Amino acid sequence: MEDIIRSLGYLCLGSRLKRIGEQLQADTQRVLERLDVRIQSSQYPLLAALDRLGPLPVGELAQSLGVAQPGVTRSVSLLTELGLVEVMQSNDDQRRRIVSLSQNGQRLVDSAKRDVWPRIEAAVKEVCADLSGSLLGQLAVIEDRLAATPLHRRAEKAEAVAR
Repeated sequence: MEDIIRSLGYLCLGSRLKRIGEQLQADTQRVLERLDVRIQSSQYPLLAALDRLGPLPVGELAQSLGVAQPGVTRSVSLLTELGLVEVMQSNDDQRRRIVSLSQNGQRLVDSAKRDVWPRIEAAVKEVCADLSGSLLGQLAVIEDRLAATPLHRRAEKAEAVAR
């Protein structure tokens, strides 16, 4: 069957990038399922931002991730319920909520940085290795490589080699 999004080229570039992104997130979720935490792969960037930047107001956290504040607010609520982040009112403005990693959140991030994220990054690098040509050509190669060997399988191979 014809891949309409691929065949329409630049006209559907946003849809194609979204499709690739969703596939990468789904495969990353398969890798992360081995952790004993009920969060989605899409929430790890929020934890990584807090790890890298320290406690932040919700608005600045959203800005650092380049996403809308309502989505960050929902993620923060879920991560708070799971005990991975803590939210406190700002001392200088009671309307501002400051988000930080909890001890459990920091342990999760430390474990992920050590045991999981390097494997995922290596798998994505492998998918993107030696790309050349036009952007559409590069996207076609990425899609073909992911179809041949999904990201989670590549990460499993990297884990086996690391042992």
